[in-house]
This record gives sequence, structure tokens and C-alpha cells, in this order.
Amino acid sequence: MNTSASVKLSDPGIRRDFWRRWVTLLLTVAGQNIIVYGVNLADNIMIGRLGEAAELAISAVFIVNQIQFLLQMIVNGVADGTVVICSRYWGEKNIENIKKAAAAALRTGLLISAFLLAAVQLFPRPILSVFTDKRDVIEEAVSYLRIVSVTYVFFAATQVLLAMLRSVERAMIGFVDSCCALVVNLFLNYGLIFGHFGFPALGIRGAAIATLASRIVELVVAVVYLAFFDRRLNVRFSELFRTDKEITGKYIRVALPVMASGTSWGIAMAIQTAFLGHLEDSVITANSIASTLFQVVSVFIYGSATAASVMIGKTMGEGKDDPDALKKEIRHRAGWMQILFLCLGLATGAILFCSRSLILGFYDIGPETEALAKQFMAVLSVTVVGTAYQMACLTGIVRGGGDTKFVFINDLIFMWGIILPSSFLAAFVFRFPPVVIFACLKADQILKCFVAVVKVNRYRWMKKI
Repeated sequence: MNTSASVKLSDPGIRRDFWRRWVTLLLTVAGQNIIVYGVNLADNIMIGRLGEAAELAISAVFIVNQIQFLLQMIVNGVADGTVVICSRYWGEKNIENIKKAAAAALRTGLLISAFLLAAVQLFPRPILSVFTDKRDVIEEAVSYLRIVSVTYVFFAATQVLLAMLRSVERAMIGFVDSCCALVVNLFLNYGLIFGHFGFPALGIRGAAIATLASRIVELVVAVVYLAFFDRRLNVRFSELFRTDKEITGKYIRVALPVMASGTSWGIAMAIQTAFLGHLEDSVITANSIASTLFQVVSVFIYGSATAASVMIGKTMGEGKDDPDALKKEIRHRAGWMQILFLCLGLATGAILFCSRSLILGFYDIGPETEALAKQFMAVLSVTVVGTAYQMACLTGIVRGGGDTKFVFINDLIFMWGIILPSSFLAAFVFRFPPVVIFACLKADQILKCFVAVVKVNRYRWMKKI
């Protein structure tokens, strides 16, 4: 046995450094997400101040954002695959392989985003009609989609570059990047939606232009950082367009299940939106408001999962020469992480429940929509506890340990075998109230916890890459 590796992994100083880095990464990613989702919330609130057209505009933007969400889930799969394999190489201090894996991820992300951009530009109305049968919402959404879809390629490139930097514990640039995008987005939103600062009042088309400008700024900031300020990777951009068959093959084996899981999840969420979108107009608007607020308050949950994936992957790379010591230390770290995940979930649920009335006060919406939004937020304040535990365990610890297939299989079973069929029956056969249908759609967040607690604590997810 390599006793030096054993001492290294379990040394109190090394453990303190691990938790310090984990908390730093969590806070940095959470801070970035607060800004990203805060911009979405600001968009939502500004559009919600358009007077009589507010509910139509909110519904139109929400429908378009389901396409963005599908792209986001797929690209996040590309980025998460990058984190899994690159953080392992980071633990081994293999910088060249990090750049080769990132190159494979960048090609994949650009190809997917370009395909989706072409699809929505050529067939906007047929695609939007999947989510709702209301013609006025679709027509309003088309004008927004034509502009905002141009952001897809910029978004994909930025996410891959930031994922590469996160995998080597350079997450702060993502926070700075999002701050720059926030300033641009808020300024242009206020100007272009309402017609301030000499801009024309363009309504939701103005919001789309602001989003496009902020996505371009995000990519420029990431590229400038890599070109002039990064000293850890020393990337030459020509390296990100080279092909290494061996590393590309490894990346695909690791990332394909993650991308498949993201694609499956994104399609399932689109179907969920379609279920609600074929109910009353107030249901679409209430779902948009509740979902946007949920994203903002759950940023620490997603940050904890990202941090867990990076740090577990790095630990696996550092301890590869001493499997016994590695397994012992992984048990210690994963055990404490599970407790922290639950604490985050309880805190997030309390914040979400208590902030309902305050946030809804910013919207010009009817009493029926407001009542539904409050009910949806109450459901989310319970299910978020399950999200905090199972999502962080499975997409953080399990994926970080190298088992990328399990989450995909688990999502297929729960979403396609349980949640979607039961929600369809609730919505269109039994005609349950919207809040019951919404609860059915979110029930998997609690049910998956039973699988997660068994999977994580068996430690069979520790895999070689």
C-alpha cells in the first residue's frame, strides 16, 4: 500500500483544505447562478409590468424559454461531462488532457446549439405549438424566439469554457462573467422594454435583444480571460479545435450518458410545460413566476452539486494510486456532504415559502394567477428538500466519482415511467385542480431520495476513467 497517499488524503490539513475549496467553489457557483437567475427574474418582473399585455408577454417568454431550457440541459450535460473528466485529470495534474477533453466538448456543444438554432428559425410556430394551443401566445412568442435563438451558439461556447475553468478550480471567472452580463442585460432591458435612455419601446423583443447582447458579452469575457489572464491552463485557442481520438473517445464515453440524461430531462420538462400550457392561461403565467423564483432561491443547491462533482473527481484523481485510502476518505467526505445537502434543502424551502407574497407583489397579475402561483410555490418549498439531497448526491457525488450512466437510467425510470404518465392522467383524465397536477409533476424530487441514499452509501459509483 502507498502509505504516503493514505496520509495525504486523511491528513487534517488536507481535509480542511478540501472543505475550504468545496465551500469556495459552492459559493462562487451559487453567486454566479444568483446573477444568472436573478437576470431571468428581473426580465420576468419587467415584462410583468407591461400592463394589460403583461400576462400574455410572460406566457410567451416562458414558452420560448422551454426551448432554451432544453438547450441548457443538453449543454449542461456537455459541460458536466467536461467537469467529470477534466477534474479527474486535474487531480492527476494532466493539463494537456484537460485541454484535449475541453476541445471535444466545445465541438459537441457548438454542433448541438447550431442544430437547434436552425430548427427554431425554420419552424418556429410548429415547435411552439407543442407547448400551447393558444394562438395569441404563439404569435407573441415567435417575435421573441427569432431574436433570442441567436444566443444559443454563444451560450454553448461560454458554458464549455467556464466548465473547463471550474474543473481546475477557477470558478470565480464565471461569477465575474455573469456580473458583466447582468449589467448589460439590466441596462438594455430597462431601455428596450420600456423605451428609456432614448431607445424605442420594443416590449418582449427588447428583452430578447438585451439577452443576445449579454450572451455575447459573456463569451467575450471568457475568451479574454483565457487569452490574457489565465495562468493555470495556458490555453492557445488553436488547441481547442484540435482532435485527439483517444481523449475524444474517453470524453464521449463519460459525457454521452450525461448529455442523454440532460436531453431526456429537457424533453420531459417541455412535456410537463405542455401539460400545463393546455390548461387555463393563468396556469402558464403562475408556473412561469413560480419556476423563475424557484431557480433564484435554489442556487446554493445547484452550486453544491457542481462543487461536489469537481471535488470528488479531483479526490479520485489524487488518490488513484492507493484505492483503500481513497475509499476511506471518500466515505468521510461524501457522508458529510449528504448532511450539508439536507440542510441546504431545508433552508431553501423555508426561504421560498416565506418570500411568496413579497415577490408576487411586483407583478401586475390577476387574483386567480396570484393564488395559483402561491400554491405552486408552496409545493416547490416542500419538493426542494428532495431536490437538494437527491440531485446533489446523484449529479454531484455519483457523477463526480465516474458513474455517469446511473443518473440517466434513474431519470428515465422516474420521469418517463412514473411522473409523466401519472401527471397526464391527473391533467386530462381525472381533471384534477392545477395544484394537484403540479404536485404530481414534482413528486419525483422526493421519490428519488430513496434511490439516492442507497446508491451513494454503497460506494459502487467509484469508477476509473
